[in-house]
Amino acid sequence: MTKTMGQTFRIAVAQLNPTVGDVAGNLALAREARREAAWQDADLVLFSELFLSGYPPEDLVLKPAFLKTCRQALDDLAADTADGGPGVVIGFPRQGEAGRHNSVAVLDDGKVIAVRDKVDLPNHGEFDEKRIFVAGPMPGPVSYRGVRIGLPICEDIWGDLGVCETLAESGAELLLSPNGSPYYRGKVDIRHQVVLRQVIETGLPLVYAHQVGGQDELVFDGASFAFNADRSLAFQASQFEPALTVLAWERRGDGWHCSEGPVARIPENEEADYRACLLGLRDYVNKNGFRSVVLGLSGGIDSALCAALAVDALGKDRVRTVMMPCRYTSDQSLQDAAECARLLDCRHDSVAIGEPVDGFARSLAHLFAGTPPGVTEENLQSRARGAILMAISNRFGSMVVTTGNKSEISVGYATLYGDMNGGFNPIKDLYKMQVYALAAWRNSHRPPTALGPAGEVMPASIFTKPPSAELRPHQTDQDTLPPYAALDDILECLIEKEMATGEIVARGHDGETVHRVENLVYAAEYKRRQAAPGVKITAKSFGRDRRYPITNGFREGS
Repeated sequence: MTKTMGQTFRIAVAQLNPTVGDVAGNLALAREARREAAWQDADLVLFSELFLSGYPPEDLVLKPAFLKTCRQALDDLAADTADGGPGVVIGFPRQGEAGRHNSVAVLDDGKVIAVRDKVDLPNHGEFDEKRIFVAGPMPGPVSYRGVRIGLPICEDIWGDLGVCETLAESGAELLLSPNGSPYYRGKVDIRHQVVLRQVIETGLPLVYAHQVGGQDELVFDGASFAFNADRSLAFQASQFEPALTVLAWERRGDGWHCSEGPVARIPENEEADYRACLLGLRDYVNKNGFRSVVLGLSGGIDSALCAALAVDALGKDRVRTVMMPCRYTSDQSLQDAAECARLLDCRHDSVAIGEPVDGFARSLAHLFAGTPPGVTEENLQSRARGAILMAISNRFGSMVVTTGNKSEISVGYATLYGDMNGGFNPIKDLYKMQVYALAAWRNSHRPPTALGPAGEVMPASIFTKPPSAELRPHQTDQDTLPPYAALDDILECLIEKEMATGEIVARGHDGETVHRVENLVYAAEYKRRQAAPGVKITAKSFGRDRRYPITNGFREGS
């Protein structure tokens, strides 16, 4: 028999790592969480947005069979609640009369006792829910064991449609919000401000339940939390780690108040970005069933950071690094790559590319006769390396980790079918100076979930030598690019902030340089369309957030 709430209400916030499409696995996660919540005497378990399908399910929801599978899992979980234990609030995609909905169900007493649909469908950045879902009607609260709970779903608390206000006006006592909010730096503070606005406007406490884990290019960082109606932080879950937290709420004269809730430390800046990259790489490899990874370790900062991330994410035994020297590779780079692999204690091989590059040159000699050597020969070196890594991948089943940073990808300083080869790029959304900052942070800190060693994992000499692709004698990146500190600022202004070139020049940058960088960014769009997916770290990543045409004649002032 279902019990009725009195003056206390124990809510278990399930911050878990579902997998998109693995409905059976997600159902098993939910059942295990409910068992744990029952052991902790919880009255209700709150899961994140679209938990049963995984979030975001994208076009999987267009398949009737997928929706049917999700519904069956929901009914199976509902049947579990006949045992008199905690009820469940869980997200699932629902086929309704008007179309498909992003929905949440309340399960209790062996059945689905209520369903609410998302009202405010996001259609910006990485979200395109208006294409696959239809908006639900303004919701009313759900009576759950004598408590009137409001269930705004993610964007319902972020937007301006008044969903929370409507719930408060129709009698809700407590707002429980399932969320799927991808990480970027500073996102926890932004979420707090969003929730505080709703708390102030409604006068109600709000519990924000968020998933954790990597899904393709997105990382969901957890950090679930709650605010009391008096604006005090009721609890704060950890970031980047699964957690089940039971909150004890008391009914007072002025409403519900959380009387005991842990407050975890939230990582900041480089630590948060590093842990996001680590989690994104780990889940991409593991959820897609790769046994191991391989990457080119050049002796430069980008590949060194990727190697550290790979070992931290997967463990040293699942990571192979390969140095692929050519005639222009310096002794210092050879030493730095070997030392980096030694510090990480991972396998390190060397495959010289001189013979394959010479073979390409001989085969092409009659076509290239009478033309001067240049970038073509440089790219042949990069493509030989790409072919070698792909051969290792094919033979041993290791996914290739590609290692280009956002600065290079922005301006097209990356070779198609060469250094861009790979299945995933953990630093794709990090500018060059951010790469240095994260590498320096990792040399001084070991993240709590890291499988790699403590202490220095990248030799100091990698940080001090000028960046170079080493594809011709005495080459450095700054031969043809402005210093990275300046380049990164220009790029951030162009990409994240969409600033006019005149505004960027006013920041102190040379006008000719700004226009040249702008042109390089536009011209490299075709390359970025063919790049491997990678972790979203900034507010505007390539692919998910920034969708420019490849064929594009616009230039500012043209």
